[in-house]
Amino acid sequence: MEISDIGLIGLAVMGENLALNLESKGYTVSVYNRVHPDRESVVTRFVEGRGKGKRFHGTYTIEEFVESIRLPRKIMLMVKAGDPVDELIGQLLPWLSPGDVIIDGGNSDYHDTERRVKMLEEKGLYFIGAGISGGEEGALNGPSIMPGGSVMAWPLVKDILQSIAAKLEDGSPCCEWIGAGGAGHYVKMVHNGIEYGDMELIAEAYSMLKKRTGLDNDGLGDIFELWNRGELNSFLIEITSHILHYKEENGDYLLDHILDVAGQKGTGKWSVMAALDEGDPLTLVSEAVFARFMSALVSERERASVQYPSGKVGDMEACITLNSSGIEAVRDALYAAKLISYAQGFSLMRRASERNGWNLDYGTIAKIWRKGCIIRSVFLERITQAFTKSPGLQNLLFDAFFHERMENALPALRGVVVDCVFNGIAAPCFFSALSYFDGLRNFTSPANLIQAQRDYFGAHTYERTDAERGKFFHTDWTGKGGKTVSGTYNV
Repeated sequence: MEISDIGLIGLAVMGENLALNLESKGYTVSVYNRVHPDRESVVTRFVEGRGKGKRFHGTYTIEEFVESIRLPRKIMLMVKAGDPVDELIGQLLPWLSPGDVIIDGGNSDYHDTERRVKMLEEKGLYFIGAGISGGEEGALNGPSIMPGGSVMAWPLVKDILQSIAAKLEDGSPCCEWIGAGGAGHYVKMVHNGIEYGDMELIAEAYSMLKKRTGLDNDGLGDIFELWNRGELNSFLIEITSHILHYKEENGDYLLDHILDVAGQKGTGKWSVMAALDEGDPLTLVSEAVFARFMSALVSERERASVQYPSGKVGDMEACITLNSSGIEAVRDALYAAKLISYAQGFSLMRRASERNGWNLDYGTIAKIWRKGCIIRSVFLERITQAFTKSPGLQNLLFDAFFHERMENALPALRGVVVDCVFNGIAAPCFFSALSYFDGLRNFTSPANLIQAQRDYFGAHTYERTDAERGKFFHTDWTGKGGKTVSGTYNV
C-alpha cells in the first residue's frame, strides 16, 4: 500500500470535503472515522462513493490509520470540539512518533488548544489548532485557515494547508501562521463572533425594510442584490438576496415559512466570555448572541405581542420612507454598524495578543478572511490596508479612511436608530453600535458617579481628576464611617 501524505479523522460534512480538497491537490490521504457504531460503513461509504478511484486509504483501526501515514505524520482531526478531541489524542498517542503533528480543525476552545499544545510538546509531538471557515463549500474548494500552536510544526504543514486554502486574486493563500498556543483558535473564535454580528445586523436591516417599506421578498432581495454590487459586497449579503428571492414549488417564499428561532453552536458566546475576561466592550456581538436567545423565547414573544400589540410611541416623522433615500439610509447605517463591530473584534484580538504575547498581525488576519470564509467581503480589504499602513492601530475607527466613512454614515445610523425606536422595531445591534460609538467618542463619562457610589456604600475608593493616576482616595460620605477601605479596583 502506498504511504499517505496526511491522515484525516472525521468524515462528517467538513471532514469529507476537506479530504476531497486535499486529494485534489495531489495528496494521498488516509481516512478514519472515530469510534461510532457504524464507523466502518462510514469509511467504506466514502472510499467507495465520493472517494472512489481517488488517492484515499480507508482504514478501520487507529493502528492501521497511523501506520499508513508518512513520517513525520500529519494528522488532521475534524471532529466535535471538547472531549472527542482529547479522546482521539489519547487513542493516537501510543502509535505516534516524535515529531508527528496533530492538527485540530474543529471549533475548539482556545484554552483547550493551549493545554494540548503544552501536553503534546512535552511528549515530543506537535499540536496545531487551526480555525477553518467556509462551511461545506469552502472545505471542498478552499476555506480560510487560521493555524496556531506549536511553532516548530508550521514548516511541516505549511505547504499542505496553504495548498487547500482559498486564494486571493494575486494567488496568495488565505492561510498564514497566526501565532503560538491557542492563537489560531482564538482568532477563529473572534471571526465567528463577528459573523454573529454581521448576520444579526443584516437580519435587523431586513426587518426594518420589511416593516417600513412594504416591499415583498423579491423587492427586498433586489435591494440586497444592489447592495452587494457596492461597498457592502460580501458573501452574507449575497446569500441574503438569494434567500429572499427563493420560492417553493407552490410559489410561496420559503423564508416566510422558516421558524424565527436562531440556533447557535457556542463560539459567539465564547467571544463574549473572552471579552469579559479581557475587559473589552464587545457590545455588538454580545447583543447578537442575546438576540438569538430572545428568538428562542417563542411563548413569551407570543404573549407579549398580544399584550402589547403596538410598539409605536409617538408621531415623530419617520426617518425611513418608502423612497430610495430611506433605503440608502439603512444601507449606510448597516455599513457604519458593521465597521463598529469589526473595530470591536479587532480591539479584542489586540488585547488578547498583548496579554498572551501572540504578536498577532491584524493586516494578515483581515487578508486571510477576504476569501473562503463566511465573513469574506470587500470591506476586509480596507481593513488590511488600514493595518498595513499602521500596524499599531489602536482602533479601526481611528483609521483615516474609516474616520471619513464613519462621519458620512453617522447621520444615517442615528436616523435609523431613531426611526426604529419610534416605530417599535427591535434592532439591538444597531442600537448597540451607536451606543458604543458615542461612549467611545465622549471623553467624559458618568462612571465618576459609579465610582462615587461604590466608595459611598463599600469604601472601594476612587481616583481624582486633579491627582496622578494610581493614587486612590476615600471619603467618609456620611460622617459616620471610618478610614478603612476595601482596596483599589481593577480598570
